[in-house]
Amino acid sequence: TRMNFTLWLLLSFCGLTLGQEGLPETEVTTETGSCFPDMCKFLKEFAAMKAKLESVETNLKETESQVLVLKQKEALKVVFSAGILGNAAIGPFSTPRTLIYTRVITNLGNAYNQNTGIFVAPVGGMYYFSFFYHAGGGHKVRLFLMKNNEHVLESSDHKTLNDGADNGGNAAFVELQQGDQVYVQLHPETHVFGGSHTTTFSGFLLHQV
Repeated sequence: TRMNFTLWLLLSFCGLTLGQEGLPETEVTTETGSCFPDMCKFLKEFAAMKAKLESVETNLKETESQVLVLKQKEALKVVFSAGILGNAAIGPFSTPRTLIYTRVITNLGNAYNQNTGIFVAPVGGMYYFSFFYHAGGGHKVRLFLMKNNEHVLESSDHKTLNDGADNGGNAAFVELQQGDQVYVQLHPETHVFGGSHTTTFSGFLLHQV
């Protein structure tokens, strides 16, 4: 660079000057005068300043890299909401059943799979999930919010012959690692009604951790 060339030129000049130390004193005085010691001092200060500038440049690059990482984290948006198409009873079944919410309302980040009903965390972070249901009173209702194979929370209602319909739901903040799965599970021998506007599953990334 231009700065490196200038430094090399000045150092060469100083070196030539210092090389004259072997000459007789009268010749050195005649040839150099009093400016060369000042020039060498200047070169030392110039080299120190160049080192400081290189250090500042390195720190700036590291800061820019950190800012870029923060911007990437802030730019990540994960939001979904989905409902169950149709207006018919789902269940009862003899085994647990993952509910598949086929009507996608929004799926920013594509972390929810409408074919499996499973949300897969794209990054580790704090997430918020909610689910709501509509059901008839002729059968029990029991739904679990699942994290992998763990019951996080539930919502349920007893069979009531004098109550034609039931509605319920629940919500929670859940910390997830990348790849964790979250879904809604229907308990055996219970049911819900499909409804794209009433039986829903939603979630979003609050912040990364």
